Amino acid sequence: MENFTNETIDTSNLPRYEAVTLTKLHPKYWKEVLISKGILLLVIGIAVTLGLVFIEELAEDRLLVVSIYIAFVLVFMFFSYIGFKKKAYAFRNHDVIFRSGIIATNTMVIPYNRVQHVALHEGFVARFFGLAKVEIFTAGGVSSDIEIPGIAKEEAENIKQLLMGKIQKQL
Repeated sequence: MENFTNETIDTSNLPRYEAVTLTKLHPKYWKEVLISKGILLLVIGIAVTLGLVFIEELAEDRLLVVSIYIAFVLVFMFFSYIGFKKKAYAFRNHDVIFRSGIIATNTMVIPYNRVQHVALHEGFVARFFGLAKVEIFTAGGVSSDIEIPGIAKEEAENIKQLLMGKIQKQL
């Protein structure tokens, strides 16, 4: 009979994902974000304008409402830009790393043996800029799935092929 051992691991000697150089999203992705967020803000702006025109109580505080809307737009776009700058990814021999977040930084490291499915999506605006989004679905469910937006379409297709090859090797 074999002797069972359960030695303590020195965690200071484990490979550090923080040491990996991550690839930032394509610069054109910021333009895609600006357009999609701009459309949302335009719709909200139209609603605010209609509210100012048709709701008499708001008409008295028109300057305040417009100031609040402008402040909202500035804060919303500032946080969108921070979110864009923080997103980055890397593909290593055994896993994929994706970093995101605005106030808190989230880093997901997904081993390839957990990947079950890979999808490539091109939205209307993304297609205009030659970009795509790679979605990686894992065995852990929705909370462990990741979407990496803002990748040049050709590179996204290469990433999809890489991941599909990793999945096939596991079968």
